[in-house]
Amino acid sequence: MTYDLITVGRANMDLFAQQIGADFENVSSFDAMVGGSPTNIAIGTARLGLQVIAFTAVGTDRVGDFILRYLSDAGVVTGFIPRVEGKLTSLALIGIKPPAEFPLSFYREDPADIYLTIDHARDLPLASTRAVLLSGNVYSRGRVVATADWMADEAVRLDLLRFVDLDLRPLEWADHRDYGRAMRRLFARVDVAIGTEEEFHEALSAEPQRIMARGMELNDEQHDEVVGAVGELVAADEGVAAVVLKHGPGGASVLTADETVDVPGFPVTVVNTVGAGDAFASGLITKRLEGWNWFEAVRFANACGALVVTRHGCSSALPTEPEVMAFIDDHGGL
Repeated sequence: MTYDLITVGRANMDLFAQQIGADFENVSSFDAMVGGSPTNIAIGTARLGLQVIAFTAVGTDRVGDFILRYLSDAGVVTGFIPRVEGKLTSLALIGIKPPAEFPLSFYREDPADIYLTIDHARDLPLASTRAVLLSGNVYSRGRVVATADWMADEAVRLDLLRFVDLDLRPLEWADHRDYGRAMRRLFARVDVAIGTEEEFHEALSAEPQRIMARGMELNDEQHDEVVGAVGELVAADEGVAAVVLKHGPGGASVLTADETVDVPGFPVTVVNTVGAGDAFASGLITKRLEGWNWFEAVRFANACGALVVTRHGCSSALPTEPEVMAFIDDHGGL
């Protein structure tokens, strides 16, 4: 069997507050689903029709049971997910206060997914897979760092299409400067890098400032610095062929050595922004693997993200192909 994609990185059980707009201390019930950026992308691409393997790890606890069942029901291949004795599966709690407050509390003290080993990775059918998606967060700690490096090298050797979603979670990094060091090493081995301006600032700046951890927005000087650094990255002889720079409601841009493609976003009413970036990556990866050009693929990806922000939940909100195409048709088409 040929697989379209292997996603690499964390998985957690997400508990989304059902009381939209309530302060977290007043929440009384939750909706349960699966989260973690790379695992959301596995679900999102499977929902769009790809054959996808989620490469992560869970504990032998009941949260792990829940994740494996959920992924299987979503059509994601779970046969390469090990269960790690003595470690708990990751958990996240999310409050919903639209349009701008979505507090997340992560429970990732020594989680099972950082214990993925190279021996686990050797069992993957890389030679019969078309693409790999690595999460930037996977490089923050644990045995999985060496495992992700091994997979990146194997993907280069096998000439697979290689994506990285920068996926910066500041609290996961002991030293925030390590994030940039890890991403700059990885950029030499991937084809497409996906991230926000803030994530690329932290990845490429000579003096990263923990912008995302502090909830800061880039000023004009920092914005220009990011655009210049990304331009240098794609112009280099080796490394990233394309950078996909996300602008939130403003859409996204693709920068390559030959062109810049700007694709506007869709005007929607925000219910919940959590998961929008994962939906975007799912749409982009799916359509690039189907041979769509950059404008069309990003237009589709923007629609995926726009649909998710209008819905409650994260992985449960990821759209199907007919839903996305109907949304695009209602907004002027491709």
